[in-house]
Amino acid sequence: MDDTTYFDVSVEGDRIERLLTELFTEHWAEITVGPLIEGAAYEIQFQDAPKVTMLDGYLTVDPGAWHFHLCVNDHRGAPSDERARIRRVARAAFFTTEGGSCVPQTWGLRLWNGRGEQMITILFPNPHFDERWQRLREPRWEKTALWRELRGRYAGVA
Repeated sequence: MDDTTYFDVSVEGDRIERLLTELFTEHWAEITVGPLIEGAAYEIQFQDAPKVTMLDGYLTVDPGAWHFHLCVNDHRGAPSDERARIRRVARAAFFTTEGGSCVPQTWGLRLWNGRGEQMITILFPNPHFDERWQRLREPRWEKTALWRELRGRYAGVA
């Protein structure tokens, strides 16, 4: 059974926009992204730096051949205030999970919309694996530095 600990991040103002912009512009080569839900795991890694833009509350991440949008700020183009509320990030949390079928522990960031549906999971470098996802004999704990630094700045956890 998985044991997940969450460290919530305030979703007020432009905090999530700033966090994701930093991740996708400065740390794109280190992260793996996609929805991770029961029965489906999209583990996407970028080969080149994606273009990151904002329009009407939506952050667009575009590596070239495809792209995705995340509603991370106020959205005025929705047909109603309720739809705008549902679309926007309602919860964001850094997390660590112990156990699971593939890895002994995972470090990440997860976003949920106003319905509580997962929008995206961002996985950070894992000390148990090298850059090609080959298992290491001894963990390299320094690989958790980015997760710890961003969790400290955005979730206020030392």
